[in-house]
Amino acid sequence: MDNNFLEKVGKVLSQAKHNIKTAVNLSMVYTYYEIGKMIVEEEQNGKQRAEYGQYILKKLSAYLTENFGKGYSNDNLKLMRKFYTIYSHDAIGETVFPQSKNLPATETGRKFYLSWSHYLKLMRIDNIDERHFYEIEAVKNDWSLSELKRQFNTSLYERVALSTNKENIKRLSTDGQIIETPSDLVKDPYVLEFLGLSELAEYSETELEKRIIDNLQKFLLELGKGFTFVGRQVRLTFEEEHFRCDLVFYNRLLKCFVLFDLKIGELKHQDIGQMQMYVNFYDRNVKLDDENKTIGIILCKDKNQAVVEMTLPEDNTQIFASKYQTVLPSKDELKKLIES
Repeated sequence: MDNNFLEKVGKVLSQAKHNIKTAVNLSMVYTYYEIGKMIVEEEQNGKQRAEYGQYILKKLSAYLTENFGKGYSNDNLKLMRKFYTIYSHDAIGETVFPQSKNLPATETGRKFYLSWSHYLKLMRIDNIDERHFYEIEAVKNDWSLSELKRQFNTSLYERVALSTNKENIKRLSTDGQIIETPSDLVKDPYVLEFLGLSELAEYSETELEKRIIDNLQKFLLELGKGFTFVGRQVRLTFEEEHFRCDLVFYNRLLKCFVLFDLKIGELKHQDIGQMQMYVNFYDRNVKLDDENKTIGIILCKDKNQAVVEMTLPEDNTQIFASKYQTVLPSKDELKKLIES
């Protein structure tokens, strides 16, 4: 008996436990929705007074706690009522969720895909388009609750909206982030607060790269969909000269290599020229015939957009310059940028 056999059996059991946990979590969500619906209907059938609603919650809380244990406090019942109030009128396109066929639906056709804890977070997002975006992305990318919170706290919706063609912003609430062209996978800025660099007065490009590698899983989540890691300090040789690209990834959705160069200061036009050389090398020597053209992204602390635009050709679709932040961005500032 080899270890491979043992690992295969272990994976089967792990997947089964995961499926059971998911089924239990979804069952709770549908149950709480139904409880919320019954509370609202009872309130509407009774006296239209706030004190009557409080009376219902108090009596129901006492009864459920006595018969079913903890978890049915007045506050939790209010959340169930709020859950029904929001999601009984909250439609979302089911075509973005191919796995939804076997899920039950509410009386309005609404289906749920996430845990109760996820929806407690989502309910606090007032903007319905933003709420839909985070729900779609959480389902598609299998985000944990902590990852959903991080993506919200780093203003993913606003950052994607800023990087999206204005005509396509509305699609974020119906389809989530769509990766069809190189510009679709580029964010500006990238938020790297998980690197802990904000605690340092100074740091080098080598330190920045090391922190990214040490937090590679989080960096991949920040990059977005379809990325796989290829290597760091990848050597490119031109006759007797050697160059090194800081980070190399591959994007499975666009079927192309994505090169990253890290700059801790202001972006210079020479940096753009160097990235162009790296991209040309990969296109001519590494990529296969059935793969798409290589994308190059320069991560910099600061940039002059005019310098970027004048250095790159007008029809550029391969080289991008994005700023990175080591602290969380201000959601209000990003919202103002979108509005303007």
